[in-house]
Amino acid sequence: FRDVLGKGATKVVYKAFDEILGIEVAWNQIKLDEVFHSPDQLQRLYSEVHLLKNLDHDSIITFHGTWIDADCRTFNFITELFTSGTLREYRKKYPRVDVRAIKNWARQILSGLEYLHSHDPPVIHRDLKCDNIFVNGNMGKVKIGDLGLAAILRSSQHAHSVIGNFFLLSPVWINELIDK
Repeated sequence: FRDVLGKGATKVVYKAFDEILGIEVAWNQIKLDEVFHSPDQLQRLYSEVHLLKNLDHDSIITFHGTWIDADCRTFNFITELFTSGTLREYRKKYPRVDVRAIKNWARQILSGLEYLHSHDPPVIHRDLKCDNIFVNGNMGKVKIGDLGLAAILRSSQHAHSVIGNFFLLSPVWINELIDK
């Protein structure tokens, strides 16, 4: 695959074609050697795939399948493709967007968050940002993706860990960290 859509610390995402479904897809490939350096990274990977398999909502990225390639030592999973990229990339490409379009995107994102939070058990994304919102520019659709840092809240459990960029934390979080 030559079309690299994105690269992360442990994951490369390629544009691919699903011959069975007859559609273009995002092929997410993770080198197992890199994941096994940290048990936390492996746990995040399994959590993301498990979440994607069990989520079904118009504002959450669609998961198609997964497998391990033992010869290449890679973990692979397929999701729907967003040729317009992330919301951050889209806003850089089109800096002037009418407020009505922004409100439409916000409604879709909030609908996805409502679904995640009302899921049984509830799911908290914990890394929601423009880089993790994917855009289908032809349809005016946005979807929440990259659930690798999400927390699944079991009964009587709370998510207290701080994950993400410190400079983007809300004042409430910063005050709570200082108080501890």
